[in-house]
Amino acid sequence: MKTDPTISAVYGFDRKTNLRRPLFACGVSAGFPSPADDYIEGKLDLNELMIQHPAATFFVRVAGDSMLGAGIHHDDILVVDRSLEPVSGKVVIAVFNGELTVKRLFRQNGTVQLLAENPDYPPIDLTEEMACEIWGVVAFVIHSL
Repeated sequence: MKTDPTISAVYGFDRKTNLRRPLFACGVSAGFPSPADDYIEGKLDLNELMIQHPAATFFVRVAGDSMLGAGIHHDDILVVDRSLEPVSGKVVIAVFNGELTVKRLFRQNGTVQLLAENPDYPPIDLTEEMACEIWGVVAFVIHSL
């Protein structure tokens, strides 16, 4: 059975600056190229896009490969919002057995599990006797290509 803590670092959010970049109104084709439009819709600040609740937001760096199926890779940065409701199906940051982990929350008929998105990792069945705390819901994943 493969296990990994999945979180290597935690960072706080401090909005001291903004960096607005051009946002083009036209879509970018993922199929055949289309003529470029010169129209810029406005400026986009990634803080405004990805951080809806600054006081409740923090970042974590991922370690491991347990969430590859959700598009979360080793060394990715996750934007985590503590104010979002951790409902079934959401990807969450949890403290389990004293370690931070990122997993998909699953609740059904009284069963609660933390699910990896990699078949090499078994589900974590949670019971009332287990020490597990949900720290927040993952709102965005940041990774390079």
